[in-house]
Amino acid sequence: MKTILVTGGLGFIGSNFVRRMLREHPAERIVNFDAMTYAGNPENLRDIEASTGYEFVHGNICDRAAVERLFAAHDFDAVVHFAAESHVDRSIAGPDVFVMTNVIGTQIMVDVARAAWKGSYDNRRFLHVSTDEVYGSLGPTDFFCETTPIAPNSPYSASKAGSDLIALAYHHTYGFPTLLTRCSNNYGPYQYPEKLIPVIIINALHDKALPVYGDGMQVRDWLYVDDHCSAIDTVLRTGTVGEAYNIGGNNEMPNIAIVKLILRELKKPESLITHVTDRLGHDRRYAIDARKIKRDLGWSPSARFEEGIVQTIRWYVDNRKWWESLQAKRAA
Repeated sequence: MKTILVTGGLGFIGSNFVRRMLREHPAERIVNFDAMTYAGNPENLRDIEASTGYEFVHGNICDRAAVERLFAAHDFDAVVHFAAESHVDRSIAGPDVFVMTNVIGTQIMVDVARAAWKGSYDNRRFLHVSTDEVYGSLGPTDFFCETTPIAPNSPYSASKAGSDLIALAYHHTYGFPTLLTRCSNNYGPYQYPEKLIPVIIINALHDKALPVYGDGMQVRDWLYVDDHCSAIDTVLRTGTVGEAYNIGGNNEMPNIAIVKLILRELKKPESLITHVTDRLGHDRRYAIDARKIKRDLGWSPSARFEEGIVQTIRWYVDNRKWWESLQAKRAA
């Protein structure tokens, strides 16, 4: 591959992916297309923005003309499509933008790519990054596999399920080179401070109340962000077109256990924990069966949660300026 388009590359996972690509594949060129919404933070890549082989283009995936100009200016070998609205609470408060960005934006991306590639898909790839939340909620012993029927329960997950179906439909209808990944909950550096782990870390550092939904026994499989980026890179290069791959961290934990672990690491009291009314339609458990990607592509996660969470906590402690500036913007 010579030139790869990354959408949403200023976001949490996208910026970590851009860093990884520049580090692991220095001969390739990365074009980062991002709308710079609240979660698209230029500071995530400030230190590499002048790097050889990297270009940033400001634009929105819902702006078809802007996407067409982008493809006219570059001969992309591959697209890695991260750009999405991704916060469940925000989707409950305002679903419209989630449907527009996640469904319509994805349709524009695949349609423009199809036109630009003119039906000649040899050595072309379009990797659509999705989430295990499209599968819905699990009982105490089941696992999501790639053949699990999708059953989304929030406006966010429903919009992501819609985008998955659009991307796969283009493969089945046009032979478009779609690849699909569905990951479990990510954590690590540069995660916007509205998700569970950064909220808990930052509040604990300020000795503020730590909001925990309901009884805190919602179970998630936690995936260190660099492991996720490694898996995406693997699927991009060796995955089978038209296939979906689940990516998990093999780290199932209830939310309350994570909160207590962070408090212990920061030497803060559990009295900071405040149970709040549970979120509407809150799925009880997600758990990924990631045997397919290990069996077919040889990928498995390397970070144990107990190690990754300590690295993450240290990053937020050492990078206060990064998240303090975000908090200042939100308060303004």
